[in-house]
Amino acid sequence: MIPYNFSLHKIDNTVDFGFSADDYSRFKFGDDLVARSFGKDLADGFIRYYLADNVITDQIVVISSPYSFIPTATFAMKNYFVCQLNRWLVENGGLAVQETKVHRTITYKEDYGELSAEERLSLIGNDSFHIDKDFLAGKTLLFLDDIRITGSHERMILKMAKEYGLKNEMHMLYFAELVNKNIHPNVENFLNYHQIKSIFDLEEIIDSGNFRFNTRIVKYILNTTSSSFNLFLERRSTDFINQLYDLSLGNNYHTIEAYSKNLHLIKDYIKNNNYKLI
Repeated sequence: MIPYNFSLHKIDNTVDFGFSADDYSRFKFGDDLVARSFGKDLADGFIRYYLADNVITDQIVVISSPYSFIPTATFAMKNYFVCQLNRWLVENGGLAVQETKVHRTITYKEDYGELSAEERLSLIGNDSFHIDKDFLAGKTLLFLDDIRITGSHERMILKMAKEYGLKNEMHMLYFAELVNKNIHPNVENFLNYHQIKSIFDLEEIIDSGNFRFNTRIVKYILNTTSSSFNLFLERRSTDFINQLYDLSLGNNYHTIEAYSKNLHLIKDYIKNNNYKLI
C-alpha cells in the first residue's frame, strides 16, 4: 500500500525554513522544550490538514524513527505528538493511540546529515529494521520522523513493510521536508549544527533542566577531541557521566574505534571520582 505522506513544513529555500533553525539545532541535541513544541505542532497540523476530514476509526499505532538502544531526537518529539493527538482523538470519540518500536541493528559513526543522497542510501542500506508484525495486525500506522531529506529512511521502512508483508494503512509524518531538489541534502547538517559549533555549546541545553539524551548528542560527545572532552567531562555531574557511559555501551559504541579513547576516560573517571583527566 502506498503510504500517505504529511510534512508540517516544506523546505524550498535556505533562508526561510518556516521554523527556527536555532530551535531545530537545539532539538537535535536534546532540548526537550523544543521537542514538546515540535511534537504538539506536528499533531495539530496532522489533525487540521488530514484527520479532521479523514477520521481514522481503526486503532492507531505511532512509531518513532528506528533506533537500537538510545532513542533519537524524534522519540522525544513523538512523546508530545502522542499526548496532543490523544486529546483530540478521545474528545472526538476515538481510541487513544498505541506505540511500538522499529528495531535497527547497525551502529555507525558517520554523520548522516552531511551525506549526499547516494551516500545516505549506501550507508543505511546495510542496516536492517525489525518490527512486531502480529501487534500491528488490523491497525493504522503512523511513522514519525523529524525531517525528510532524500527519503532513504522512508524507503527502508517501506522495504521492511514489504518484507514483513504488512497490509496496514500507513502514514509517514515529518516535522519538515526538503521539497526543493536543487538544495543539497547537507542542508540537514546546516540545520543540525546551526547553534552547536562546539561541545561547550551543549552545556546550556544540558543545564537547562529540560535535557534528554539522544543518539546524536552521545555520538557528538564521544567524537570530540580529547582536550575539549576532558574539560567538558570535568564540568559534568556524576549522574550525567554515568548515563553517558551506560548509553554508549547499550548502543555498542565501545566497538567503534573512534570513540574508544573517550570511553576509556569515562570508564576510569567512574571507577575513581578523584581520577584526574589528562
